[in-house]
Amino acid sequence: MAQTPQQRQANMRFAKAQEKKMGKPEAPVVVKPRGPQKSPISKGWIVLLAFMLCGGLLFELLRMFF
Repeated sequence: MAQTPQQRQANMRFAKAQEKKMGKPEAPVVVKPRGPQKSPISKGWIVLLAFMLCGGLLFELLRMFF
């Protein structure tokens, strides 16, 4: 349903009153792009964790076939 001209004017008056209550917005803050982020955990630890999780399966397959 479209707004009537009276509703549109009332909405604009209300919006102006609310803006005065809140104050004017500050200029937007510009965020500087960061350089490449370093992982909090090293690649060696990731490899060790993957081996701990999947190594049992690998050893089990080796035991079944050899």
